[in-house]
Amino acid sequence: QVQLQESGPDLVKPSQTLSLTCTVSGGSITTSYYYWSWIRQPPGKGLEFMGAIAYEGSSYYSPSLKSRTSISRDTSKNQFSLQLSSVTPEDTAVYYCASYSSSYGYTGSLGNLEVWGQGTLVTVSS
Repeated sequence: QVQLQESGPDLVKPSQTLSLTCTVSGGSITTSYYYWSWIRQPPGKGLEFMGAIAYEGSSYYSPSLKSRTSISRDTSKNQFSLQLSSVTPEDTAVYYCASYSSSYGYTGSLGNLEVWGQGTLVTVSS
């Protein structure tokens, strides 16, 4: 079965770029109809779908974060990554990677997510 594991720094300074990687095991990120996603949850708030990268390499972003977000992949390492630029303390959150499969395409819906990583807390602070 597919397993996901987030990695990256747990502290980022304001105005810098937050970078996280999700390592996938038990399946390939190029498997048809799979979407590899990033979600976050600020302290005391709900889950927010940030975006995803599809099995064929297309990227999709939440409109509210699109200007600051980039999702990429490294197929040789079976990993996908998140970069969030110009961070502020409001970007402090637990960041999750997750996946789902769908022949209907990208949905941006939390309800479709099937497998989650354990999450990693990233704090934005000077």
